[in-house]
Amino acid sequence: MYKNYFKRIFDFLAAFFGLLLLSPIFIIVTIGLFFANQGKPFFFQARPGKDEKIFKIIKFKTMNDKKDIDGNLLPDAERLTKIGSFVRKTSLDEIPQLINVFKGDMSLIGPRPLLPQYLPLYNEEQKKRHQVRPGITGWAQVNGRNAISWEQKFIYDVWYVEHCSLLLDIKILLKTIQKVFKSEGINAEGQVTTEAFNGNN
Repeated sequence: MYKNYFKRIFDFLAAFFGLLLLSPIFIIVTIGLFFANQGKPFFFQARPGKDEKIFKIIKFKTMNDKKDIDGNLLPDAERLTKIGSFVRKTSLDEIPQLINVFKGDMSLIGPRPLLPQYLPLYNEEQKKRHQVRPGITGWAQVNGRNAISWEQKFIYDVWYVEHCSLLLDIKILLKTIQKVFKSEGINAEGQVTTEAFNGNN
């Protein structure tokens, strides 16, 4: 009952009031990134949601679009702006996703939405992660985030799908707040972002 009905009501209300409460921070970060990224404070990207339906996720743009002399984008570490680094470290880059939650593309809590090109790489067990709406935070995020392997992330994702409940969501929400303040597991070791999934992890 919770997973199929009450969870959506909770998400809608949480996103609505979250956007209201965080609107001052939202505006300040938007202005800062507007100047840091040549007028582009947001980026939109296609992601698979529930039942693998594609939607456009919205996030704060933490990296600029600087390129080398050949026209190729510079490495992530060189494009990460100072304000972008702060926004990512404090997880403020996730705030715009409350709009996705409000619209019904995402849930506050669930498996993180990954890239569409990963869809053919999942095995049957891993595909279960798309039986629920993807989330801003989730069981994998509070158990390592980008610091754990892809295989372990998917194990956590599927476990969440099979055990989703109000008490579990509250537990994940509280642990997420704790993780944000400690800035744990944001990056894979030695990298700005996590490695791409190739189906063999």
